[in-house]
Amino acid sequence: FSDTEKPYDPASFPPFAVTTDIAILTIIQNEFCLLLVQRGGEPFKNMWALPGGFVDYGEDPRDAVLRELEEETGLSGCIIRLLDAKGDPERDPRKHIVSIVYLIEADGEPVGGDDAADAKFWPIDLVLDGELPIAGDHMEILRDWLSE
Repeated sequence: FSDTEKPYDPASFPPFAVTTDIAILTIIQNEFCLLLVQRGGEPFKNMWALPGGFVDYGEDPRDAVLRELEEETGLSGCIIRLLDAKGDPERDPRKHIVSIVYLIEADGEPVGGDDAADAKFWPIDLVLDGELPIAGDHMEILRDWLSE
């Protein structure tokens, strides 16, 4: 190394994380409904959110999204398509977190698990009308997805 060149130091890069979020829309009693989980911990404790969570080190996001679906809702599913990615550095109070949003097909009755206190399908009109407290930027994710 020359006097002006610094050795490579991975710790000099700021930490950030990758998460996945899950969009599942279904029809229940002739009404479009969206799967949401109630957050069991901070941040946004007790607020409703899209299911999802952190991608583990060495894990592919496509595997992580299906793992998180099962952990938080008890459902298994399959990925239909990639919907979006959100990366605003201020979107999460913990640190800079980039979220990859997937559209997933799943069947069954959800049950809250892992860090989700509850999981259920909500009428989409009720969600979009602001009747539920929605965590973080998940309302923005929903509006972007549904306006496509």
